[in-house]
Amino acid sequence: MKIAQIAPLYESVPPQLYGGTERVVAHLTDALVELGHEVTLFSAGGARTLAKEVVCRGQALRLDSTPLKSDFASHLSMLHRIRELADDFDILHFHIDLLHFPFFEAHASKTLTTLHGRLDIADLPMAYRLWNVFPLVSISHNQRLPLAAANWYGMIHHGLADVHYPFNPKPKGYLAFLGRISAEKGPERAIRIAIASGIPLKIAAKVDGADLAYFRLVIEPMLAHPLIEFLGEIGDEHKGEFLGNARALLFPIDWPEPFGLVMIEAMACGTPVIAWRCGSVPEVIEDRRTGFIVESMDEAIEAVEAVGQLNRGAIRAAFERRFSSRAMARQYVELYERLLGERLAGQIADTMAERPTADLRLTAS
Repeated sequence: MKIAQIAPLYESVPPQLYGGTERVVAHLTDALVELGHEVTLFSAGGARTLAKEVVCRGQALRLDSTPLKSDFASHLSMLHRIRELADDFDILHFHIDLLHFPFFEAHASKTLTTLHGRLDIADLPMAYRLWNVFPLVSISHNQRLPLAAANWYGMIHHGLADVHYPFNPKPKGYLAFLGRISAEKGPERAIRIAIASGIPLKIAAKVDGADLAYFRLVIEPMLAHPLIEFLGEIGDEHKGEFLGNARALLFPIDWPEPFGLVMIEAMACGTPVIAWRCGSVPEVIEDRRTGFIVESMDEAIEAVEAVGQLNRGAIRAAFERRFSSRAMARQYVELYERLLGERLAGQIADTMAERPTADLRLTAS
C-alpha cells in the first residue's frame, strides 16, 4: 500500500525530548516500512525515518527560536500540499486531530484519523457531528467516552520499537517520574509517595510555560528534600537507562489520560508501573502483573513495598506481546485494508447504479 503519515509540526519525528504523538508516528511509520509498505511521512524537517519524507516546515515549531511564528499557518500550508498529492496515496493517515476535516471531505473515504488527545472538551461534540464522514481511531476505549457517538472505526493502543528501551532485570532501586510537570500528571503525589516510602525519586520532566507557576509554587520547594532529584527533560538516548534502573515508574495522574506512553516505555525495560486508576490505565496495566493500579496514597505506598515481587521478565514479555510497534502497525494495516475494501465496494456500487441509465440511452439511440 501507498500510505501517507501526517504528523503534527510541533515536534520533530521522533521528538528530540518530550513528545508523545510525534514519537508514536515515528515508530508506526518505520514499522509500516519494515512490513513492506510504501510510506511517505509529512512532517517538520529533520525526521529520523525509514520512510520518504516530505518536509512541511524547515524546523519543528518547538525547536524554532523565532519569537513570532504561526502554528496555524504552517499546518494549513502542510494540508494544502497533502491535498495536491492526495491521489498518489491509498491511505491518508492523519495525526493532527480534526484540523484537516474541512479540506478533505472529498477524500474522507481514503482517510484515517487517530485522535491522540483528551476529548472531554467543549465544542468537540458539535464538530464531530458536522464532519461525521471521517473514520476515527481512538488510542484507548476510555478515550472515546466523551464522544461515544463519533464515527469510530477502530481502537488501537500505542506501540513502540524497543531500540531505546533495553530490558534490565536488575534495577538500582530508585523510583522514577517521567513526563511533564503539571498538576494533572501528579508530580506532587509522586514526591509524597517517595518521601513516605523512604525511597529516592528521580524526576525527568519537561516544564511548559503554562505550568511554570505550578512548578515554582508547588513542586520546586519540594525538590529540596534529600530523597528527590530533578533531572529536567531527557531524550530517547537517556530514557532506557533512566527507566530500566528504576524500581518502579510512578504514574500518579489526576486526569482522563488517553493512553500514557510512558507506561509502556517503562514496561519495555521490564520496569513495573504504579498508576492511579484514571483514564486508560486499566487498559494498559495488568494489575499485580505489570504493575499496580491504585486509588489512594496509602495503596501507592503499599505498592512501592510490594513491587519487587513482580517478575520484570514477564513485564517485558507483556510489552512485546501487546505494545510493540509491529503489533500496532499490523492492527493499522487491518484498518487500512478494510478502508480500501469498502472504498472499492462503493466504487463498484456506484458503477452498477449508473449502468441502467447508460443502457437506456443506448437502446433509445
